[in-house]
Amino acid sequence: MKAATGELNLTVITLIAIAAVIGFFWLMWPNIQNAINSQWSNISSNHGMVVIER
Repeated sequence: MKAATGELNLTVITLIAIAAVIGFFWLMWPNIQNAINSQWSNISSNHGMVVIER
């Protein structure tokens, strides 16, 4: 019975960890997407030349 309880606890911890990772990316995706689009626009407008802004 103890082994089954331990496996259940590990399963619950794993599910919580997976949910936390999915939740993090779900909340952060708009910021990530905006950053990617911004960089893509910089590359496209410079015709492939990399410009490092400081």
